[in-house]
Amino acid sequence: MPAARAAASASAPNATWVAPRLVPMERLKRRADFLAAASGAKSCAGAFRLQARARDDLGPPRVGFTVSKKVGGAVERNRVRRRLRELVRVSFAERLQAGTDYVLIGRRAALDLSFDQLIEDFADAVGRLHESGRRVPLRERRRARKKDPPVVRTHHE
Repeated sequence: MPAARAAASASAPNATWVAPRLVPMERLKRRADFLAAASGAKSCAGAFRLQARARDDLGPPRVGFTVSKKVGGAVERNRVRRRLRELVRVSFAERLQAGTDYVLIGRRAALDLSFDQLIEDFADAVGRLHESGRRVPLRERRRARKKDPPVVRTHHE
C-alpha cells in the first residue's frame, strides 16, 4: 500500500484515497514529429531545451521527450526523462497551447537541479516561447510563400 494511501486510511478509518486529478498528456512518438518541432521556436534553460511547433489543428498539446547519449548511461538518461515527464505532468500542462507540439531535450543538469528549480525554469521557458510570437501555423506559412513569388535577378541589373 502506498504511503499516501496508508496515511489516509490510518487517519480516518472510513476515508477512501482519491488520486489527484491531472491533465492527461498527449505524447509525441514519431520521428517526423520530433524533426518538425526542431524547426519551430526554441527556448533554452539550464536543464533542458524546449522546442515548439504549431500544428494545423487545435487538438490538445503534445509533448515529446528526448535525452542524448552524451548525458550518460541508460540509467541517467531515464532519470532525466522521468524528471522532465513529471515536470510537465505536474506543473504547467495547462499553460501549453492547444494545437502545438513541444519537445524537451534533457541535459545532464536536470539530475542535479532541485525539482522546484526545474519548475521555475520550465515556466520561464514556456513564457519566453509564447511571448516570442513565432506561433504561425504551417498552413499560413506555406500560403505566404506561394503568394510572394521569388525575385529573379539577372546579371545586367
